[in-house]
Amino acid sequence: MTALIETAHVTRRLIDPETVTLVDDACLKIQPGEFVAVVGPSGCGKSSLLYLLGLLDRPDTGSVRIDGILTDGLSDAERTHLRLERIGFVFQFHFLLPELTAEANVALPIRRLGRLSRSQADDRAHELLAKLGLKGEAHRRPDRMSGGQRQRVAIARALANDPAIILGDEPTGNLDSANTRLIVEEFQRLAHEEGRAVVCVTHDMGVAAAADRRIHMLDGRIVPEPGPA
Repeated sequence: MTALIETAHVTRRLIDPETVTLVDDACLKIQPGEFVAVVGPSGCGKSSLLYLLGLLDRPDTGSVRIDGILTDGLSDAERTHLRLERIGFVFQFHFLLPELTAEANVALPIRRLGRLSRSQADDRAHELLAKLGLKGEAHRRPDRMSGGQRQRVAIARALANDPAIILGDEPTGNLDSANTRLIVEEFQRLAHEEGRAVVCVTHDMGVAAAADRRIHMLDGRIVPEPGPA
């Protein structure tokens, strides 16, 4: 089985004004149907790793493959298209456009990809919102919705182009326990029932415990999972 995400000795550094290593020699494989949590202390490189996996940043050394495609030599336009087609993002701050309705926010990436007509994009957005329990909220703007509802809209948007990969950066960080549980259950369903790879950066050990496995990071490196105390 081809891994949906594979990195080989990926390193990312910043030089401003001195060298800081964000991700150091990261090697990992994530398969279809896996829900994986990335955990570790603040500043250890979790989000930096996620941005490399999501093609939002480029490594200084090493390689990233997405669904078997080597991304190293791709142009910015090719990376953008691959990201739009194969990867969905859910962030701690949902980044919904406040002037658009929930349905229009979800339809936006569909229109950007350009495979469906406007009416088909709207139908797809409405279908996704209904699946996430938001059928009655489709024509509301984000400022008229609860935090949990906004995050479910963000998940619908992430699913808009039927990506094989869902990446979450602290997606439950602003939610109460009930909404956190709903989001985690949705991530489990996306992995286990729909066969997507779901990777979630989190500080929440309850979220991490619900994942199929955990990737532990420390000082930019992937380290073994700690044993029982």
